[in-house]
Amino acid sequence: MLLSGLLVAGCEPKVEGPEGPAQTLSAYAAALAEGRADDAYRLLSNEAKRSVSLEAFRRMVKDNPEDVQDIARALARKGSVPVVRATVTAPSGDELQLVYEDGRWTIDGSGIDRYGQATPRQALEGFLRAFDRQRFDVLMRYVPDAEREGRTDALWGPVGQEPAAASGGGDAGPPADGGALTAAKLKEAWTGDQKEYISSIVQAIKSALTTARIEETEDRAAMPYGAGGTVLFVRENGLWKIEDLK
Repeated sequence: MLLSGLLVAGCEPKVEGPEGPAQTLSAYAAALAEGRADDAYRLLSNEAKRSVSLEAFRRMVKDNPEDVQDIARALARKGSVPVVRATVTAPSGDELQLVYEDGRWTIDGSGIDRYGQATPRQALEGFLRAFDRQRFDVLMRYVPDAEREGRTDALWGPVGQEPAAASGGGDAGPPADGGALTAAKLKEAWTGDQKEYISSIVQAIKSALTTARIEETEDRAAMPYGAGGTVLFVRENGLWKIEDLK
């Protein structure tokens, strides 16, 4: 339903004045729960309002009372502290992430290390940046030790093996023979038969990254993306790496 699709775009958090992200979500949830479509509509971003008129929004609230109540209840539940982020694109095309905290904008870790691994999100952003630039030497930073040594094939094998398995042939992907994974092997696989497959996964992750939540537990983390996909992270020696894309 379009109404649920507006939640992310519609509840664009304010970072100035008395209301913050949590207060905005609470006000939106209350307006929906009480059937105050006009009040809920006023909380939508300009982009969201361009996608649906006030009259259409009123009809959605009126014609889908059960769905509206489900959304309202979900938003009313206490969640994690909202993190307000902004993306600034440089003339070169590089993107810099800013985070709003303690009443001011601060530079995200991406401003220090373009390929950082201090957090799961930073590791994933670095992985995507390295993939876009075809920096296979940098991509190797994100390979867990066990996969570097060929002791498992969680990501750096099956991501490419899946299409071959479906067709009954083709390159089995690195490192099929159990040998150590190298930047050269990875490049050969991800620019060869596996190129289209891995590119589609990367695009799905990019589409989800802005609004996706990463659940972190000690040395493991996970981020859902696309239609049932999950990025799995593992922390080794204080650095986050990409363990699998399911």
